[in-house]
Amino acid sequence: MDKNILQETAKKMMTLPKGILAMDESSPTIAKRLASINVENNEINRRRYRELIVTSPDLSKYISGAILFEETFDQKMEDGTLFRDYLNSIGILPGIKVDKGAKDFSCHPNEKITEGLDGLRDRLAKYYEDGAKFCKWRAVITIGKDIPSEGCIESNMNSLARYASLCQENNLVPIVEPEVLINGPHSIEDCDKVTRSTLHSLFRNLEMLNVYLPGTVLKPSMVISGEDNSSRADKDKVANMTIDCLKDCVPNDTSGIAFLSGGQTDCEAEEHLNIMNKNHSLPWRVTFSYARAIQAAALATWLGKDENLITSQSILIERASRCSRASVGEL
Repeated sequence: MDKNILQETAKKMMTLPKGILAMDESSPTIAKRLASINVENNEINRRRYRELIVTSPDLSKYISGAILFEETFDQKMEDGTLFRDYLNSIGILPGIKVDKGAKDFSCHPNEKITEGLDGLRDRLAKYYEDGAKFCKWRAVITIGKDIPSEGCIESNMNSLARYASLCQENNLVPIVEPEVLINGPHSIEDCDKVTRSTLHSLFRNLEMLNVYLPGTVLKPSMVISGEDNSSRADKDKVANMTIDCLKDCVPNDTSGIAFLSGGQTDCEAEEHLNIMNKNHSLPWRVTFSYARAIQAAALATWLGKDENLITSQSILIERASRCSRASVGEL
């Protein structure tokens, strides 16, 4: 582990006024995205869509790093340039999602455990050799009747910490993503309680495994009411409770925080972030690592048609610009 390399990469990821673009949709998820616009899910169309994203003019004004799916990390653009090399050429750090997905957790009904630790050390060494600067691993925590269990939280957070330590061994900055799902009718208070338990467990495990926090990025969900709650908390309450939770649970030497949008609308995702940065004094950089909140409107406009490319890219850049302004409280 070279702490200087890790800290320098993390600082670049947290550069003002930028955020991190999540374009690492798994194979089933990208299939759903393309199906929503009636475009066939094949390698060429996946490449065309992801090339639309990275070649959007001035993307690097708003984006410091891009999380790629393994296919995209090794994929060539139409002109033969590797996606990862193109991103480097425009000043965007290339990263890669390295987990193998959330699977049913044995003996824990309705809960998930993220897999992918087997063989990870060797994979990470190859990713670093090929130019990756950071990685991402997502854990999923569900709020429901009698869940999450302590076993689910502890097992997922320990896996996140083991992943993070392996990343840093290979001089890759780990993005640790403990997502408390928005699905369900739970209250914002329920979400706050579960998020606090999850973050306390995460940082306890990171400390236990000697993970270097100035070279680690946290990608949390916001403290927010369940999407099926009939009386959801307003934007100010979401922003204020989220920041209170983070200040209580996240050590100040963590390099930065980049939120996932997690089922929020585009407007909700940017407005919550804007309020946090506008109304609070924060010990860390608080920005975004959004996928759908930046891409969805552009995808719906593109429809797989070349004649829609420029319009789609302008929409994507407008979304990225708005999220960037929110990340410094200037929206």
